Amino acid sequence: MKLARGITRGTTAAFLGIALIGALPVSAVAATPAALVSSEITSTAEAAPQVSRQELLDRAASWLTANNGEQVPYHNDQYWDGWRQDCSGYVSMAAKLATPGPNTVGLASADFTHDIAVADMLPGDLFIDSTGGAVSDRHVVIFEKWNNPEKTEYTAYEQRGDHGTDHRARKYGLGGDEYQAKRLNNVVD
Repeated sequence: MKLARGITRGTTAAFLGIALIGALPVSAVAATPAALVSSEITSTAEAAPQVSRQELLDRAASWLTANNGEQVPYHNDQYWDGWRQDCSGYVSMAAKLATPGPNTVGLASADFTHDIAVADMLPGDLFIDSTGGAVSDRHVVIFEKWNNPEKTEYTAYEQRGDHGTDHRARKYGLGGDEYQAKRLNNVVD
């Protein structure tokens, strides 16, 4: 739709955006990209499309061979089909969250997940360490199944540093660490 004298609403918005950025202090402009990503992801969390547990696992498995038959490599500053190639970007892809996906701390928030008991874990649930001391210590994996009746080991999908996409036995969250059992808000049974 056109406004007076041929100026479109998009053009007007662009001019307003340029004027706003020009009025911001340098520190605010430098912080803008991270702030925009964070607010964009948070605002789209409630609108995330539903995903079944099986679809989530199928999407997770797709990165095992998505790179010409090889796993997608790990990078926290590179993207594959719009999602970051780190652990939280990988989970965001599998869960059909908006690109590039929230970071691990955001993923652990009530915007995206809620706490569950470890005994209640179902395929597609998550173990998240969002409180690790260093950012590099934070991690999230996608639970697939228990490997024994005692529930002392499980199989998970993960995107891990120095490797990439993996599907292997794990013990994260089963005692003595900072991992928490979480369920994605948009997963349906």
